[in-house]
This record gives sequence, structure tokens and C-alpha cells, in this order.
Amino acid sequence: MQQTVLIIDDEPDIRELLDITISRMGLNTIAVGNVRDALQALQSNPAINLCLTDIKLPDGSGLEIVRHIQSSSHCTAVAVLTAYGSTEIAVEALKAGAFDFINKPVSVEQLRNLVKSALKLGRRDTQFDGSSHTRLLGETASIVTLREQIIKLSRSQAPVYISGESGSGKEVVARLIHANGPRSDAPFVPVNCGAIPSELVESEFFGHAKGSFTGAYDHKEGLFEAANGGTLFLDEVADLPLNMQVKLLRAIQEKAVRRIGSNQEIPVDVRILSATHRDLAKAVAAEHFRSDLFYRINVIEVQVPSLRDRASDIPLLAKFMLDKIGREWDMTPPALSDKALEALCGYYFPGNVRELENIIERAATLCEKNIITPQDLSLPSARDNTHTSKSEASEISHIDAAIGDMETYLANIEIQIIKDALEANRWNKTESAKMLGVTFRQFRYKLKKYELDN
Repeated sequence: MQQTVLIIDDEPDIRELLDITISRMGLNTIAVGNVRDALQALQSNPAINLCLTDIKLPDGSGLEIVRHIQSSSHCTAVAVLTAYGSTEIAVEALKAGAFDFINKPVSVEQLRNLVKSALKLGRRDTQFDGSSHTRLLGETASIVTLREQIIKLSRSQAPVYISGESGSGKEVVARLIHANGPRSDAPFVPVNCGAIPSELVESEFFGHAKGSFTGAYDHKEGLFEAANGGTLFLDEVADLPLNMQVKLLRAIQEKAVRRIGSNQEIPVDVRILSATHRDLAKAVAAEHFRSDLFYRINVIEVQVPSLRDRASDIPLLAKFMLDKIGREWDMTPPALSDKALEALCGYYFPGNVRELENIIERAATLCEKNIITPQDLSLPSARDNTHTSKSEASEISHIDAAIGDMETYLANIEIQIIKDALEANRWNKTESAKMLGVTFRQFRYKLKKYELDN
């Protein structure tokens, strides 16, 4: 059955260009020039698959049409046309429920990409799809809500900012947004922004031309090109250098990149998802992160709960991890003793789900008779088998413990914190330093000072 696109623009030349371009894609078109006729067309043709509307119309705003469709229809995708550089209006439209936006003057290639992506929505099931490789396990209210958010966000092209502590599952959420959306058949390209040396960031993102700098022996495509048609996931986006933030913002707004050493712009069709464990709003206030980029990538924010905030999911997660170990190791999965499960449920988990996975895997290796005991878990003694809250812990007399040798007492606390951070990040020193909010150089000094760098 031929799909239908409703075109709304008061400029006859643009309306005709859109009509001709979309018709040549084998689609049926309805073209009108104002809000009144658009609302009438939507009422008369409930099978409209996509609505493409200008923002400024003679009798109102395209945002009225976006909101009307959101309140009355679940099968019509809507995208907006905005004046060149009108980022604020585009963001407002995305927040209102628009699938995507495109700047005037209209690029024919970008228009075709947008139409193809939008029309895929109508052919997808609205049920949550968690693949065997990427799953969001849990039965607590926060996880149920998060799954519902993923379904809604997967039907949009709005940039999403995923916040949460290290190890809580931000990349899992990003992968599921991608897997449940119209870009699921295209690449999902994750990049840890903090792991790229500052001098190579631009080349990694945008690519370079042959001979553009020493060592550029061939042409190289960047991450934006690699993700073309799909999703680019910017993990730890707060770690991007300020000069790169400007270039990233331009690439997102223009939907085009320019390789280092080249004058040619390459159109890219990429959805941006980003994440960090830091407070990005505080980074903006401290002028470590550009406010214009923040508002561009933070159109919609999703918060991933920490594991301690959904502790009742620990038994389910632990069983899943043990079953996975059994399959991968081709053995009967070890069982958790009641005491071991109690210890896990009482542990604070600074490293969240990632730390739980590390603990379970280590315990499965160490346990005897295929039964995991509390001793096999090797939980850090500072929080082992305790439900003590932070406020209660602060009431414990530090003076008694520090009498006679405060330096040693403080050093022991610092050593335990460093060990916990390393454990939570699979002994990745760079990630551990980020978790603790110190530079890598400071962290490396602490490791050497306490002889933990072996």
C-alpha cells in the first residue's frame, strides 16, 4: 500500500520542490499552505504516515500541528522545517514530539534520508525489543518506567542525554534506543570521548584527507561517517575539549562533516545519543562545557538508576549473570547461598551493575562445590554485609579511630576508596580517575604512593 506524506509550507516554490522530491520516492503526497488546511487534511486522511511542516505559517505555527498529532495520533510521524540556524525552534519542536527537523534551504539528500527514516516507524512493532545481546533486566518501578521511556524515545530522532553513575547501564540504554528505532539496521557506533587523546579527537570524529598531517598516509573516514544512517553514542561527552565541542555542535546542526585537510563537506545522517557520569549542568556553570552544545544534546534527559536504588533487582541480575557464565563456560551455573545473596543485597555497590558482574564472575571462579558463599564474594570490608546509610556511617567516631595516627587512618580510607574504584571499573585506571573526579596524573601518583600500581 502506497504511503502518504502531508506537506505544509506557505511558500509555493518550496512546497512544489518538496512535493516533486517526495513523489519521486514513490510516495503519495498532499500539499497545503496553512494550519487550517493541514488540520483538515489530517482529519480527512487518518492514514497519513508522515507530516512535514514549516514552523512559520500564515495562520499559526507548525508547533500546533506537532502537538495536535501527538495528542490525537500514534501512527503519524511529524518533522519540521526550520529557518537556517534556528536551533531553539528545532529543539522546541523535538521536545513537543517531532520526529526530526531539517533546515532551510532544504538539502534533497537530507530530505530523502529523513523521509525514509520516518516511514520506517510505521512498520515497527511498538513492543519493547531487548535482544539477546542487550538487555535491561529488572522489575522495580524505575526500570519499568525506563523501558517505557526507551520505547517512546526510539520513535524519535531527538538527541537524548543519558545520565547516571558509572556502571549503571547507560550504554545499554543507548543500544536499546537504537535497537527499537528505525535505525536498528544501521550502525550503532559507541565512542568514549575521554579515551581519545586530545590531539586526535578531530581526526577520530571527522576523519582526515591523505597528507593532511604527518602520519596521514591515506584517507580516513571519521566516526560520523562510520555511523551514517545509524546512531553515534558519545559516552563521557563531558570529557571533550572545548575547541572540539564547537566543531561537534556545528556537525550536529549542519548534519555534515569536513575531513581534516579537505574543503568538501560530507552530508551525514546520524542520531546523537550522549552520556556521562558527571553533572553536566555543573560543568556548564563552571565553563568546562559549552552551554549551546549542552542544550543541543540535552533535548531529552533519561536517568538510569543506580543499583542501590533498585536493590530488589539484585537477585534477578545475579541469576542472569550466573546463567550466562554457565552457558559461556559450558558448565552447570554456580548457585548463590542464602548468606551470599543476603550479603549482595546489603552491599552499597559504588560500581553498580558492572561491579556486580565482576563480583559474580570472580566468585564463580573461586567457589567450591559450585556454591557461592559470602567469602567467595570478597566484598570490600568497608561496606560488607551492611545496610548502614551514609548518614549513619558519618556518626561512627572517626576521632576514636584516628587517635595517635590520623595520617595512617586517612591513608587507609583513601586506599580503600581507590581499590573500590578500580574494582568497579575493571581495573581501568582512566575510568577510575574519572569516577573519583581527579586527573589521571593525580590518580597515578596515589597508586604509586600506596604501592597499588603493580
